[in-house]
Amino acid sequence: MASVAAMVSARFLCNNNKLSFLFQSNLRTSRFLLRSSNHRSLLRTSLKSTFFSIRCIQSTQRAIEAKSQDSDVVSRLNVVEILEERGLLESITSENLRSACSNPNLNPLKVYCGFDPTAESLHLGNLLGIIVLSWFQRCGHNVVALIGGATGRIGDPSGKSLERPELDVETLEKNTTGIVNTITRILGRWDQNRNSKEGPKGNLAMIADNEKIKNSGLGLRDSFVILNNYDWWKDVKFLDFLGKVGRFARVGTMMAKESVKKRLESEQGMSYTEFTYQLLQGYDFLYLFENEGVNVQIGGSDQWGNITAGTELIRKILQVDGAYGLTFPLLLKSDGTKFGKSEDGAIWLSPSVLSPYKFYQYFFSVPDVDVVRFLKILTFLSMEEINELEEGMKRPGYTPNSAQRRLAEEVTRFVHGEEGLLEALKATEALRPGAETVLDWKTIEGIAEDVPSCTLDYKQVLNASLVDLSVSTGLLESKSAARRLLKQGGLYLNNIRVESEIRSIEVGDIIDGKVLLLSAGKKNKMIVRIS
Repeated sequence: MASVAAMVSARFLCNNNKLSFLFQSNLRTSRFLLRSSNHRSLLRTSLKSTFFSIRCIQSTQRAIEAKSQDSDVVSRLNVVEILEERGLLESITSENLRSACSNPNLNPLKVYCGFDPTAESLHLGNLLGIIVLSWFQRCGHNVVALIGGATGRIGDPSGKSLERPELDVETLEKNTTGIVNTITRILGRWDQNRNSKEGPKGNLAMIADNEKIKNSGLGLRDSFVILNNYDWWKDVKFLDFLGKVGRFARVGTMMAKESVKKRLESEQGMSYTEFTYQLLQGYDFLYLFENEGVNVQIGGSDQWGNITAGTELIRKILQVDGAYGLTFPLLLKSDGTKFGKSEDGAIWLSPSVLSPYKFYQYFFSVPDVDVVRFLKILTFLSMEEINELEEGMKRPGYTPNSAQRRLAEEVTRFVHGEEGLLEALKATEALRPGAETVLDWKTIEGIAEDVPSCTLDYKQVLNASLVDLSVSTGLLESKSAARRLLKQGGLYLNNIRVESEIRSIEVGDIIDGKVLLLSAGKKNKMIVRIS
């Protein structure tokens, strides 16, 4: 607790010259401004052992449409209508949000989405929140990512059948660091070169006049912000909270929330700690509305109860209107099951947990029935381009998985950047049987974490029969299975089809004298390291 009590607030400055509408590039400079009651100092570092509220401020030009060259008033596209068209809108608390987000006479909205640090990396379900934040950002609004350093200690009961395990301070700090890095990387990566070449594809017109940007309220100070709710919760006293918030919370209303009703009807029930979660999230919205000017909260459809708890508190305590909630659908496949789970577990957004190659492959394997919907939800491609891809799937001569390839490229680029996408594409090509790409040791090692591997002595490998090696490495169960696959043309050595049963390993087969790549069909691989 001592380390948490010593937590400080920090500002993270990310300086770019221009904002690109569709794509993002790597941040080049990170500088933290450490503020405390005793001192202020600049330092270059990454988050390590403390909770931080991080304001990531970008010197950017906003992607907005100029109403007139001579006018200082700029118009904004209606982001609610965009989300609705793309299947990213479930509910809004008031229809007034539609006009509030596009009226050029009103200030840009300030929108937030919460992320509890329950794991070291965000996952595919969290990506929808980041995408919706990015849509608001691209339509000229300001966005806030709220890390739940306080609420993460309790755990949101929404959609959960059991109470979340309690996390210690060290784990929470580690998870917070990972999540902050992921959000900063995604929301802070604006690919200037890609934007200048391809333009906004008809979605938004760019405005280059810095004075107009200043007049529209979209200057340096207003960019994406990362905050941690522990910063204000650490000073809240229980009696003060009951006096300010508790008196306005109706128990009947709280118990009527869907997440609460489901848990109360279950065998496990619900603890008082979890029951109060909606008040904590509601107070977050109240605090942000009052102190940061945040007027919209977004979340998945399972967050509706928690979001409306916030709008109700603002209305009752502050006695003002103008606080809105917006939810988006949960990410489901056409059969109703959750999209974002694989045989190996969740689809994580951090490259240290899941490689860009595996991330790419997950989207590449999406079935045809889901791919168009996911292109609308998970990418920033124009609806016109998505409709063209859909029509192309119906035409004779359509190359299978072309739409999936585009989906995988766009989502991987958004999450992992151009560098991550190139890494994924290179690994994909390297692992494709029959590929003409010349393999090298570095390429093989780059995919080693994603493919089964074994280590054999040089003497065991050299001159060994490929049929025998396929069995001894565990690639195939038996020699008969290896011979059968070989006759069917499905056994490969270093992506080259093996034609003969008597084929043995020669010196030239060992890539850079270090590895072999065996393949049984398109999917089953084995990397053989030579010791």
